[in-house]
Amino acid sequence: MLRIVDDLGRALAIARPPRRVVSLVPSDTYSVIALGAGDRLVGRTTYCEDGAGVPTVGGTKDVDVDAVLALAPDLVIANQEENARKPLEQLAARVTVLVSLPRTVEQGIAHLARLARVLDTGSEELVRRGYAIARRETPAPTRRAFVPIWMDPLMTINADTFGSDVLARAGVGNAFGDRLRLYPLAADLGKTVPADAGNRDVRYPRVTLAEVTARGAELIVLPDEPHAFSADDEALLHGALPAARVVRVRGKDLFWYGAWTIDALDRLAGQLA
Repeated sequence: MLRIVDDLGRALAIARPPRRVVSLVPSDTYSVIALGAGDRLVGRTTYCEDGAGVPTVGGTKDVDVDAVLALAPDLVIANQEENARKPLEQLAARVTVLVSLPRTVEQGIAHLARLARVLDTGSEELVRRGYAIARRETPAPTRRAFVPIWMDPLMTINADTFGSDVLARAGVGNAFGDRLRLYPLAADLGKTVPADAGNRDVRYPRVTLAEVTARGAELIVLPDEPHAFSADDEALLHGALPAARVVRVRGKDLFWYGAWTIDALDRLAGQLA
């Protein structure tokens, strides 16, 4: 009996390595395949680019609970941020659901190692490679970046996000690292007094172009997901920071944790150098 704790702090007991796995997270689908357990995938989301031929069970936010259960999985892999709470609660009442929420590269590799233990794939070499990269000393930042993730409203990431830690490990500071998301929207845009955020997520602030200019940055990093930035978007953002260099990067290199990170870190560092 394998006993593990997921990122919600829930203790899970795994009687035997799961043979039927549903992944509700694209990066986890990639990791399961990288760990050598792709033949155990029986379900994935419509956003999962890997696992061709594996049935889909809806999107990450609108998981079809009945479709998942019809596949008779003995493990569902999910993410607190990417997946909606209600479907996960419904699934957890019927099947083992492993929920992650890594906010650093090292936590992402630890999740990969946890998956390797659960799946019992004998993938020690991949996990060792991951930990070797995660344990590198984080370099002192030599430049700062503004990383928008949406345009309407304009949104970015703060330091308590996986993407920000990836930036840091590439030697790049986050221009909005200390900026919390405020509630309501008018407060986030500096138009009213903020209310108590309560348990709401404060890691993705909505900002104005004037605030972007005031913060300053040497780089504007445009990931190709979750928002596809157009040429007009780029021109507008560059107008706020005309001295900054614009770098278009793969969103996966910034935001996909686990096995993808192992090769992505050096690739991204090279692009941002």
